[in-house]
Amino acid sequence: MATGGGAPRTAVDETSRDGAFVRTAAGFRSSVGDPGFEPAAGRYHLYISYACPWANRCLAVIYLKGLEDAVGVSVVHPTWQRTRPGDAGDAHTGWAFRAPGDPPISSSTGHGSFECDGCVPDPVLGAKFVRDIYEQAGDTTGKYSVPVLYDKQRRTIVNNESSEIMRQLNSAFNAFAKRPDLDLYPPHLRADIDAANEWIYPSINNGVYRCGFAQKQEPYEVAFKELFAALDRCEEVLSRQRYIAGPALTEADVRLYMTLIRFDPVYVVYFKTNARFIRDYPNLRGYVRDVHSAHGGAVGRSINMRHIKVHYFSSHPALNPYAIVPVGGEAWWEEPHDRAARFGGGAA
Repeated sequence: MATGGGAPRTAVDETSRDGAFVRTAAGFRSSVGDPGFEPAAGRYHLYISYACPWANRCLAVIYLKGLEDAVGVSVVHPTWQRTRPGDAGDAHTGWAFRAPGDPPISSSTGHGSFECDGCVPDPVLGAKFVRDIYEQAGDTTGKYSVPVLYDKQRRTIVNNESSEIMRQLNSAFNAFAKRPDLDLYPPHLRADIDAANEWIYPSINNGVYRCGFAQKQEPYEVAFKELFAALDRCEEVLSRQRYIAGPALTEADVRLYMTLIRFDPVYVVYFKTNARFIRDYPNLRGYVRDVHSAHGGAVGRSINMRHIKVHYFSSHPALNPYAIVPVGGEAWWEEPHDRAARFGGGAA
């Protein structure tokens, strides 16, 4: 496959001179519906990791909209692997495809061996790594992230920015959706959704990574303070309305939930976000349960906690060199909630 122009890197490498984590922008920004990318059932394929909150949010939209028969999905193994194992000069690690039943694979340090249950290989290109898909599409960034929305007809990546993929799945495929009337970005709530996303993304969604991937004390503490101030703000908002942008479940809830569901099992320990657990917040606790069960459990169906925990604890040798995955953590998010009784409406 053709080689892209950017030097291979991962999110762990994205730090500034002062040790702060600074996430770089996605490189593919076309949309289904643009000229040449017409909506069609079976034409597009989504590559995701259950572990990645950005990719996981796109899978949740597929389940919410009922697009399982219209958009194919492949799921990578949770543990990053050497993407060019035969090249001693290329140490990049990233997402790898494995098939259920394949032998377990080890962390990059050789500690820990992890099964492939839940993985779905690539039926489009037969790629072994997500990196292969990027290089086949002529990538020049060197960052081989998920999600990836791929056009099988034109044999190229359409988009790899999760927020944009979510909106395309929400609106561009309604002709093929089982629930076309469900709108996660309705016109009457767009201003509120955009406003919520504007402060939740930097302080919470990306805030946990700013804590976890910081390489110096000061930027870590800045991110830590902003994170918990934003969580307190969420708690206050959710004390007076059912969802973060108003009375109905929207994309803002899917985005926020994907961070909150990982918080107690992973981020508190791994990213040092240890001021409080999400389950310690009365309204956030009920809110996570509410979103998890929304629309017949469509959002919760997108969660594979084993993949989530295995990825974080086995993929970053600098943070966890022995790849030991914590055992504890009850699934409190699966318990009943009282938010429908308190606020009414919302998602069934």
